[in-house]
Amino acid sequence: MKLLRMLVSMAIVLAMLVIILGAYTRLTDAGLGCPDWPGCYGFLKVPQHETHVAIAEARFPERPVEAHKAWNEMIHRYFAGTLGLLIAGIFFLSWRLQQKVTVLPTVLLALVVFQAALGMWTVTLNLFPLVVMGHLLGGFSLLALLMLYRWQLSKQLRPELAQYQAPASLARAGWLVLLILVGQIALGGWTSANYAAMACVELPICHSGWQQQLNFPEAFDLHLGHDNYEFGVMSAGARQTIHISHRIGAVLTLLAVGWFAVRLWQQRQQIGMARLPMLLGALLLLQFSLGVANIWWLLPLGNAVAHNFVAANLLMVLTLICARLQQQRRSA
Repeated sequence: MKLLRMLVSMAIVLAMLVIILGAYTRLTDAGLGCPDWPGCYGFLKVPQHETHVAIAEARFPERPVEAHKAWNEMIHRYFAGTLGLLIAGIFFLSWRLQQKVTVLPTVLLALVVFQAALGMWTVTLNLFPLVVMGHLLGGFSLLALLMLYRWQLSKQLRPELAQYQAPASLARAGWLVLLILVGQIALGGWTSANYAAMACVELPICHSGWQQQLNFPEAFDLHLGHDNYEFGVMSAGARQTIHISHRIGAVLTLLAVGWFAVRLWQQRQQIGMARLPMLLGALLLLQFSLGVANIWWLLPLGNAVAHNFVAANLLMVLTLICARLQQQRRSA
């Protein structure tokens, strides 16, 4: 079990790195830095020699080699592939130790395989927004489930957790707040996938007259049938609608998660949690501040990557809290 816990901890750190690299790849417009999958222009690494570059550009004449973008994409793939192999190892080790197929390792293995497929479709479907958004949600979910599995493995070492009991209303509220957070993260992924992050550059909502430019049918249409979705296919009005929806969602999420963090803190002695509510509140305030900073400073790269990474950590912490509350209800 000690080895299994160590591998899961390593996978958590690696998943965080993959999320950061994925955000960096997307925000540097390197999602199609390699126009094929899993290699790059038919090579295992980015072609650099003049002969290899000539071969690559002959294979894909519509997309000349941009080495910096290609390296961004391939480094992300190398780390993601390593994470996939590590999760496969975790699955087989958990089966060997427990002599049965357990739920979370199985879900993790299935999810990482599906995540690899989404990575392939991101390239082969030329950044189709639904796939890009799904790829982001899949990465975040991997991190949250890995942390949940790590907690499951470690709670056996803490029998005192059984003495705590969460109110049923608090546990139910947690799942509702988690659903709100997932919806907001999906909306953020939709904003990014449709290149709507800078559709409004004024605070608190958008420029004057934005109400007359709202276009919800186009903003949330899948836009099937396009050959290439790089840099977006929607009108300015549709992108503004997505952006404004994400801002309003951010306020609602701030209120919902903030209220829940306060409730957790007020009942910390009954539920045996003190640090997690504080961490949840701190991440929430940081995430909201990073979102405002994205607009104020016109989407600086480091800030935008941090905004993505903190959202993943918010989901991870809230998932862990909900699981702990649910476990206390079952033990009651």
